[in-house]
Amino acid sequence: MTNWTPDTTLLRRPAYLSLADQFARAIQEGRLQNGMRLPTHRKLADDLKLSVQTVSRAYDELIRRGLISGEVGRGSFVQTRPREPEPPYLPERLGELIDLSILKPVCEQYHLEKMRQGFAWLAENLPPSSALSFRPNMVFPRHRNVAAEWLLRCGVDVSPLNINLTNGATSAMTVALMSVAPPGSTVATEAISHHTLVPLSTYLGIHLQGLAIDGDGMIPDALDEACRKGVIRAVFLQPSVINPTATLMSAGRRAALAEVARRHDIAIIENDILGPLVEERLPPVAALAPERTLYVTSFTKITVPGLRIGYLVAPDRYVAAVANRHLVSNWMATPAIAEIATQWVSDGTAIELVNWQRRALAARHAIAKEVLASLAHHTYPQSLHVWLPLPEGHQEDAFVSQARLRGVAIAPGASFRTADSGWRPAVRISLGSTTEQELKSGLGIVASLALGEPEALLLVI
Repeated sequence: MTNWTPDTTLLRRPAYLSLADQFARAIQEGRLQNGMRLPTHRKLADDLKLSVQTVSRAYDELIRRGLISGEVGRGSFVQTRPREPEPPYLPERLGELIDLSILKPVCEQYHLEKMRQGFAWLAENLPPSSALSFRPNMVFPRHRNVAAEWLLRCGVDVSPLNINLTNGATSAMTVALMSVAPPGSTVATEAISHHTLVPLSTYLGIHLQGLAIDGDGMIPDALDEACRKGVIRAVFLQPSVINPTATLMSAGRRAALAEVARRHDIAIIENDILGPLVEERLPPVAALAPERTLYVTSFTKITVPGLRIGYLVAPDRYVAAVANRHLVSNWMATPAIAEIATQWVSDGTAIELVNWQRRALAARHAIAKEVLASLAHHTYPQSLHVWLPLPEGHQEDAFVSQARLRGVAIAPGASFRTADSGWRPAVRISLGSTTEQELKSGLGIVASLALGEPEALLLVI
């Protein structure tokens, strides 16, 4: 590090953000150069007469901004070159690690057999259009009709002409954002939202504005204020359990947000990929504001991961835009997989798999309830995960690293953060990504870490 050090007389509340801002300016002005090693959390805290927690939060904020990198065992380094965001899950499963980081449904041999049966059926029944046509309108009319039947299970009553088949929810989200928010525009979302939304918005040149949430999801007044203060083009919502905090937004909150969107004439993108898996589900926002809501649902999280097909519903005003942007970004959904999905919806296999998943998740939630009984956590009976706010004193990165060292991978909550205010360190824990036995063991390790005294990782020099 150079002779530059932060000036404690310039610190303002919250101190960690003010400290991070000083580092950011020093990096931007070249006083701290790329690759330079920063002091350890403890040393900087001692030098500045600050708490280690304040310094750790400042470093975490700089990591989130992509200005420094933290390397376990080596320290923290200035990183001025652009860095691709890391996914919250492990890209690959390593050794004996219990992987609770990736969100997926419970899967057993049963699912593999169903998929094999699906491909066997396809081999005998593949229509010429799905194998030989380049034109989506030649391939998908029948699929859209069947999709409309499935969407009724989700609470969306829509014409087949307003439905696009996509290669899963991520493809649908991308097309929806491209259709309603041109480069340079602003999209609002919950302060804790979809982990791909931040990088996706960056790639599309869209500014993402995270808004305040409470136990019922996005606060309508926060959306109203954002719309009044700036030009918001759309709001991205996850009201039905798939959001990181596993919240089922109330009917009143959905109606209030729909009314704000209508008042300011902004589009709504609703991500509802669990669809009929959620029991006692409420009418989606798309049913409350059908004229402005682009609704996304899919099959990968509720049937079989390999069934990568989703439905994107577009209101009349966006039908042409959605069709055009889907053509240039994907051309069309994979016809062979679409054939299996349509057959499974028609013959009842899809809902059979959904019901199976619901029963399997009930057993997983029973395990989580038992093991995490002494910890405050958020979940829902049909959620695929648990959201665990960390007890006071625990730092998120250190907690995730300690869990990893003890053989458990979990997702850091910061991967889902879109706003700084009101943030509390947390982790997301997948319930369906491994066996029941491994889940119980992994949750036990996480619980013991959360209930124990916080421990920082020691640097090995």
